[in-house]
Amino acid sequence: MTRAAVLGRPIAHSLSPVIHNAGYRALGLSDWSYTAIDCDEAGLPTFVAGLGPEWAGLSLTMPLKETALTVATSVAPVAATVGAANTLVRRDDGWYATNTDVEGMVALLASSGVTAGARFTVLGAGGTARAAVAAAAQLAADSLTVVARRQMAIEELAAAAAELNVPLHPALWPDALPTLDADVVISTVPKGVADPLAVGATWNPSTILFDALYDPWPTPLADSAVRAGCRILSGLDLLLAQALGQFRLFTGVEPPVEAMREALVRARS
Repeated sequence: MTRAAVLGRPIAHSLSPVIHNAGYRALGLSDWSYTAIDCDEAGLPTFVAGLGPEWAGLSLTMPLKETALTVATSVAPVAATVGAANTLVRRDDGWYATNTDVEGMVALLASSGVTAGARFTVLGAGGTARAAVAAAAQLAADSLTVVARRQMAIEELAAAAAELNVPLHPALWPDALPTLDADVVISTVPKGVADPLAVGATWNPSTILFDALYDPWPTPLADSAVRAGCRILSGLDLLLAQALGQFRLFTGVEPPVEAMREALVRARS
């Protein structure tokens, strides 16, 4: 049996096993399995060191995206730049860390019509926000505003933005509402944090809101944007998009996208 898993804490809610196992079934990969394993930052190095050769890859969610870099033998440039990895892939020389959140965001935003010169706002400054900064850079953003509760967190992202050559404008949380007039707003904050913004938000109908949450859904922020006529991308969209990249890396074959999407929809219905 070839194994893969998603690690994090909490992890029982994860839908990643639903997505990956559906892909294995659709392709007849009966000797592959994908599970969810509870693991915190302190436990990740020991866990990875103890994995046998049957392990092909790991998906990492909170709070492991930064710690993943420390257990890798080699790191993809994008993961090194943003300081976060959501994927560890077994290679002959050890574990390779990369970030498929970035490629997933880019694919989703590009397919939604985002082109060069767009103005981005990112709410939050954690691991997913780091991926959003890289996605903005790859989409040739004209400007990038990062809104966070701590100035220090923004400064950490500013270094990555500078390396990616995208201008970053800092804003603290009390000043978040005016930043929602961007062409693309990506919310990466935990459940409930952005809810108060829904009350005073004045949306431009042409804005794309990418809310990285999916439980509960819709969030108050997403609901307010829908009522204003905005296009919405959700955490479920990102969950599938980043999983497709991981599936390719783990198995070496193209994922059966529709089978994996249908399994995700069924699990949420």
